[in-house]
Amino acid sequence: MAVRTFGHVSVRRCADCSGVFLSRADLGALIEAETDWHAFQSPNTATLPRITSDMDTPPVAPERTRAFVETLFKG
Repeated sequence: MAVRTFGHVSVRRCADCSGVFLSRADLGALIEAETDWHAFQSPNTATLPRITSDMDTPPVAPERTRAFVETLFKG
Protein backbone atom coordinates (compact mmCIF):
# COMPACT_ATOMS: atom_id res chain seq x y z
CA MET A 1 0.00 0.00 0.00
CA ALA A 2 1.14 3.48 -0.83
CA VAL A 3 0.92 5.95 2.06
CA ARG A 4 0.16 9.58 1.32
CA THR A 5 0.42 12.13 4.11
CA PHE A 6 -1.17 15.54 4.02
CA GLY A 7 -0.59 17.59 7.14
CA HIS A 8 -1.18 15.18 10.01
CA VAL A 9 -3.49 12.81 8.06
CA SER A 10 -2.17 9.57 6.57
CA VAL A 11 -4.15 7.83 3.83
CA ARG A 12 -3.24 4.36 2.59
CA ARG A 13 -4.16 3.40 -0.98
CA CYS A 14 -4.02 -0.11 -2.41
CA ALA A 15 -2.18 -0.27 -5.74
CA ASP A 16 -4.20 -3.33 -6.83
CA CYS A 17 -7.80 -2.31 -6.11
CA SER A 18 -7.34 1.48 -5.56
CA GLY A 19 -9.08 1.11 -2.20
CA VAL A 20 -8.49 3.92 0.28
CA PHE A 21 -7.94 3.13 3.95
CA LEU A 22 -7.73 5.58 6.85
CA SER A 23 -8.59 5.81 10.52
CA ARG A 24 -11.82 7.34 11.81
CA ALA A 25 -9.87 10.28 13.26
CA ASP A 26 -8.16 10.88 9.91
CA LEU A 27 -11.54 10.78 8.15
CA GLY A 28 -12.87 13.38 10.59
CA ALA A 29 -9.83 15.60 9.95
CA LEU A 30 -10.33 15.29 6.18
CA ILE A 31 -14.01 16.22 6.49
CA GLU A 32 -13.09 19.30 8.53
CA ALA A 33 -10.40 20.28 6.02
CA GLU A 34 -12.85 19.79 3.13
CA THR A 35 -15.43 22.00 4.87
CA ASP A 36 -12.82 24.71 5.50
CA TRP A 37 -11.58 24.50 1.90
CA HIS A 38 -15.08 25.06 0.52
CA ALA A 39 -15.75 27.91 2.97
CA PHE A 40 -12.94 29.94 1.40
CA GLN A 41 -13.67 29.08 -2.26
CA SER A 42 -15.86 31.12 -4.53
CA PRO A 43 -16.81 30.72 -8.19
CA ASN A 44 -15.62 34.30 -8.69
CA THR A 45 -12.14 33.95 -7.16
CA ALA A 46 -10.36 33.56 -10.51
CA THR A 47 -9.68 36.89 -12.14
CA LEU A 48 -10.77 37.31 -15.72
CA PRO A 49 -7.95 37.81 -18.24
CA ARG A 50 -7.57 41.28 -19.66
CA ILE A 51 -8.43 41.32 -23.36
CA THR A 52 -5.96 43.21 -25.53
CA SER A 53 -5.91 43.95 -29.24
CA ASP A 54 -2.78 41.84 -29.86
CA MET A 55 -4.37 38.60 -28.59
CA ASP A 56 -4.93 35.78 -31.06
CA THR A 57 -6.53 33.25 -28.75
CA PRO A 58 -7.74 33.59 -25.19
CA PRO A 59 -5.30 32.49 -22.49
CA VAL A 60 -5.87 29.05 -21.03
CA ALA A 61 -7.30 29.13 -17.53
CA PRO A 62 -5.51 26.92 -15.00
CA GLU A 63 -7.32 23.73 -13.98
CA ARG A 64 -9.17 24.27 -10.73
CA THR A 65 -9.44 21.65 -8.04
CA ARG A 66 -13.04 20.66 -7.30
CA ALA A 67 -12.38 19.53 -3.72
CA PHE A 68 -9.67 19.48 -1.09
CA VAL A 69 -9.68 15.67 -0.90
CA GLU A 70 -9.02 15.53 -4.65
CA THR A 71 -5.58 17.01 -4.01
CA LEU A 72 -4.61 13.91 -2.01
CA PHE A 73 -4.89 11.64 -5.03
CA LYS A 74 -3.30 13.75 -7.78
CA GLY A 75 0.09 12.75 -9.00
